[in-house]
Amino acid sequence: MITYSDVKEQNAHDVAEVFRNSGIKRPYEDVERIQSMIDHSDIMITAWSDGKMVGVARAITDYSFCCYLSDLAVDQRYQKQGIGKELVQLVRTKIEDQCSLILISAPTAVEYYPSLGFERSDKAFLIRRDR
Repeated sequence: MITYSDVKEQNAHDVAEVFRNSGIKRPYEDVERIQSMIDHSDIMITAWSDGKMVGVARAITDYSFCCYLSDLAVDQRYQKQGIGKELVQLVRTKIEDQCSLILISAPTAVEYYPSLGFERSDKAFLIRRDR
């Protein structure tokens, strides 16, 4: 049974482990940076199985107009069970209807997001980070 938590204060090692096991490209070996990512986010929703974190959604928002879903990661052993879909739904519940939910997809996940209700857009722009 999967349970969900909206407690923002999470252990960076647990989040890093989900990133590592999900295949998402994140600096999971840099736990200090992961902790900073957690500390500076507005929303953290986590999924748990038998006391182990197996999924995470992390977002930055103004709660009024837009919300950027920075991370959506589910341990590969738990994928295709609706966990990602539930994490997105829980984020949407927190931001309510007046907020748009925005994300930048990894190339390998482009086909996944429409199944969660996201529309593809060709109007996004990006300045890549140096590291």
